This record gives sequence, C-alpha cells and structure tokens, in this order.
Amino acid sequence: MIREDEDKIYVCRCEEVTVGDVRRAIEAGADSIRDIKLRTHAGMGVCQGMTCRKNIERMLREKKIDPDACHTSQRFPVRMVQLGELARLVKEEQHE
Repeated sequence: MIREDEDKIYVCRCEEVTVGDVRRAIEAGADSIRDIKLRTHAGMGVCQGMTCRKNIERMLREKKIDPDACHTSQRFPVRMVQLGELARLVKEEQHE
C-alpha cells in the first residue's frame, strides 16, 4: 500500500528527487537506473548515487524490472579541490 505522503520523500537528497519523481519516471517508461538518472537526475549529485542507488534499484524490482540486467557505470564521489592546490600541482610538475 502506497501512502500519499510517501511520494514526497527524497530518494536522492543531492538532486532533491522524490519517490514520486522516480515512480513517475518508471510509469513513463524508464526501465533502468540510467533511464531514471536521465529523466530525474537522481544519482548525479555530489555522492554520485552512493546514497540513492539502492533505493532506486528496490523501486525497479518492485515493478518487476531487473536493474542488474542493464549495466550502468557508477562514478566514485568527487571531492572539492582548492584552486591553490591545483596551481601547486602544476608548479610541481613543471619542476620535475
């Protein structure tokens, strides 16, 4: 049973994608994590899907869609880099 307020729960906090957004994407024909990512931007935030991917996979399985059948790449989270750090690296490379 689906509660009405459940649609407002965030699946992807980074991109503010809700359960309702993912459900609508699936109903519109999204049949893979990649399709959901393209339609909703879930998994494209700072954590690169480390938080939301398992929930999206579960939602696909509930609709009898096998997320393992379609291979999608997953990037590791990035970290912020100060411009000064980059400049220092360039200087070090020039001295080598």
